[in-house]
Amino acid sequence: MKIKREDIRNIAIIAHVDHGKTTLVDELLKQSGVFRSNQTVQERVMDSNDIERERGITILSKNTAIYYEGVKINIIDTPGHADFGGEVERVLKMVNGVILVVDAFEGAMPQTKFVLKKALELNLPVIVCINKIDRPEARPKEVIDEVLELFIELDASDEQLDCPFVYASAKSGIAILELDDTPESMKPLFETIIDYIPAPEGDPDASTQVLISTIDYNEYVGRIGVGKVDNGTIKVNQEAVMVNAHDPNKNVKVKISKLYEFEGLKKIEVAEATVGSIVAISGIADIHIGDTICSPDNPEPIPFQKISEPTIAMHFMVNDSPLAGQEGKYVTSRHLRDRLFRELNTDVSLRVEETDATESYKVSGRGELHLSVLIENMRREGYEFAVSKAEVLYKYDEKGKQLEPMERAIIDVPEEFSGTVIDKLSQRKGELQGMSTASGGYSRLEFSIPSRGLIGYRGEFMTDTKGNGILNTLFDDYGPYKGDIQYRKQGSLIAYESGEAITYGLFNAQERGTLFINPGEKVYSGMVVGQNGKAEDIEVNVCKRKQLTNTRSSSADEALKLTPPRILSLEQALEFIDTDELLEVTPKSLRIRKKILDPTMRMRAKRNSQNK
Repeated sequence: MKIKREDIRNIAIIAHVDHGKTTLVDELLKQSGVFRSNQTVQERVMDSNDIERERGITILSKNTAIYYEGVKINIIDTPGHADFGGEVERVLKMVNGVILVVDAFEGAMPQTKFVLKKALELNLPVIVCINKIDRPEARPKEVIDEVLELFIELDASDEQLDCPFVYASAKSGIAILELDDTPESMKPLFETIIDYIPAPEGDPDASTQVLISTIDYNEYVGRIGVGKVDNGTIKVNQEAVMVNAHDPNKNVKVKISKLYEFEGLKKIEVAEATVGSIVAISGIADIHIGDTICSPDNPEPIPFQKISEPTIAMHFMVNDSPLAGQEGKYVTSRHLRDRLFRELNTDVSLRVEETDATESYKVSGRGELHLSVLIENMRREGYEFAVSKAEVLYKYDEKGKQLEPMERAIIDVPEEFSGTVIDKLSQRKGELQGMSTASGGYSRLEFSIPSRGLIGYRGEFMTDTKGNGILNTLFDDYGPYKGDIQYRKQGSLIAYESGEAITYGLFNAQERGTLFINPGEKVYSGMVVGQNGKAEDIEVNVCKRKQLTNTRSSSADEALKLTPPRILSLEQALEFIDTDELLEVTPKSLRIRKKILDPTMRMRAKRNSQNK
C-alpha cells in the first residue's frame, strides 16, 4: 500500500546561469541551523570545485539536506549553464517539485525556459522565486508576467499555472509572499516548500526500487550512486540486482556495502532507508546513471530519459612539441587515456573514443565551456597534452543529407552595437528571428545559428560590445547544413627558429601584428607567437639578435619599445586556434602551434589541400 512520507520533501533548485541558485541554497542552509552560530562559512559553499568558485558557475549538481520544523528537505542545487543541461535533466527524476529562481531584473532567460520545460514535462509542481528584489533596477511585477507567459508558451496545465510566487533576496537572506510585506527571514520560502511541494509517496512493503540519477566519485571508495528510494526499503548488506530500462540484458547481482543519507553538507552513514529518502550507495563498481537497484525477487527497472547527445568534439593528444615533457607530471598516452576515461565516471554528457592514432582521443561534449572546464581541471592536476580546434558533430538523415546542430542565441546589447552584432552573426550563417527593445537602452536579438558559427565568437562579441553585451545560447535541434563559414580573418605569426625570444626580434615582429609572448620565453619553429594583421600566415624570427658593429651606442637598444603582448586565456586560445593548429596545454603554459611544425612540409600540405 502506498503511503506519503510527510516528514520529507525533495526539491531541485533550477534557474538560468547567475540568477542566484547557489546563494539561495547557502541562505537556506544557514537559516535552518546547519552551521554553528560561530562557524565561518565561505560564500557559495555548495560550489566545491575550484573552477566553480572562480567562475561563479555550478558545474555538477550537489545534494544537501536541511530540517525545518521536523521535516527533512532534500535540496539539489543544479547547474544553470546550457553546457551542463545533462545534469539538470537527470536530477529532476529524484524530486517531487522544483523552485524556479528568476532574476528580478533580467527576467526569464533562455536557460530558464529550458529547465522549466523539463520540469513541466515531468509534471513537477513549481514554486517561482523572484530573486534579487533589492537590485536597484529590479522590476518584479513585469518579471511575473514574463514567467507566466513562459508557462503558457510551454503548455503548462491549470494546476501548474496556479503556482505560488515568492520574492526573495538570497544575498540578504529574506523572502516575502507579497511585495509590500516586511521582510524578516527565509521563513516564507520554507513554509511554501512544506505546503506546496507534495511529500514523496511509495510502498514501503513492496520490493526495493532505487533509481540512480547521479554519480559521485571518490578516490577511496570509487563510484557512489545517488538516487531516491521509490519503493520498499534498502538496507546495508542487502543482496540486490542492478537492472536498466534502456538495457534489457543488464542484470547484475550486487551487495549494498554502505548506505548514506545527506545532512547539511555531509553524508551520514545509515543502516537502512525507506520510501522517499535520497540515498548514496557505495561499493558497487559498475554502477551507472539510469540503473535501478531492485530486490532479486522482482527486478523491475524504472524508466529513465536518455541523456542528451554531445554536439561538439575535440581531439586530445600526447604533446609532441620540442618543449614536450618539461612542465607536466603526466605526459604519456596511458596517463591521458586513464584520465579521460576516469572523467566518464562522473560526467555523463561526455564521450571519449579511441582513434586510429594511438596517441589521440576524440572527446565529445555539450559545448566549448564543457570541454574547456575538463582541460582546465586536467591542467591543474599536472597533465600535459595538446588539443585541436573544436568541431561540431554532424548527422545525416535517411536521404543522406548532412545535418548540423543549431542553436538559439538570445543577445542583449546596447542599441548602438546591435548593427555590428547582426552583421557578424549573419556572416556566421545566423538568421535573425526577432528583435525587441529591452529595458535600459538595450536591444534583444534572437538568432537561429549553427553551433559552429558560435565557435570562437564570444571573445569577438565582448570586444564588439565593449563588454556590455550578454550572449546566451541553447541547443535547439539538428538542421540542414548551412554552408562554409570563415572563422578567422587574420593569419598567424609563426616562429621561424627555435630558441629564446629576444627584444630585438620581437620589436621587428610586432610591426606585423599582435604578439602573444614576452622576451625571454622559449619558442620553437612552427609555434604561433602572434596574430598577423593580414589574412595570411607569416614566419617571423623572434630570436634574432642585433648584428654587433665596432661602434658602440649605449642608447640604441634602450629605444626599442615593445607593445605589451596579448596574453591569451584558455578560452581565448581555444577560440583563436584554426583547423591546422593545436593548443599545447601544460600546467604552466599555453602555446599555440601549427600541427605540422616543419615549414617545407607545411607548405606542401597546404598546396595539396588546395589542389584537391
